[in-house]
Amino acid sequence: MRRLRESFSCAFAGLSYCFRTEKNMKIHVLATAAVIIIAVLSGISRMEWGLLVLSVFMVLVAETINTAIEKTVDLVTPDFHHLAGLAKNLAAGAVLLAAFNAVVMAVIIFGPHIGKVLN
Repeated sequence: MRRLRESFSCAFAGLSYCFRTEKNMKIHVLATAAVIIIAVLSGISRMEWGLLVLSVFMVLVAETINTAIEKTVDLVTPDFHHLAGLAKNLAAGAVLLAAFNAVVMAVIIFGPHIGKVLN
């Protein structure tokens, strides 16, 4: 049981670090809050909630992994190396793909609800 507590403690410490130090994580969390408010006001279905939560968490997970990769690369080589830069760019690209997916999912989910309000 102690190991489990320690594991959770480490995980929360990592998430806390990411939120405190990474501007993009703060932006993602603010966007998440906005999406949740819009979803509640829109009255989306359970299926739509599931897809929305999955999309949001994909972005948050990608940003957390991106931060871990950046910190690891910085630890391994403080000097510029093209492979270090490539690793960072690839991790950032993964975040971009996850964020793009979330935007597409938001359009698919909220589009019909917004259409009803506008008509």
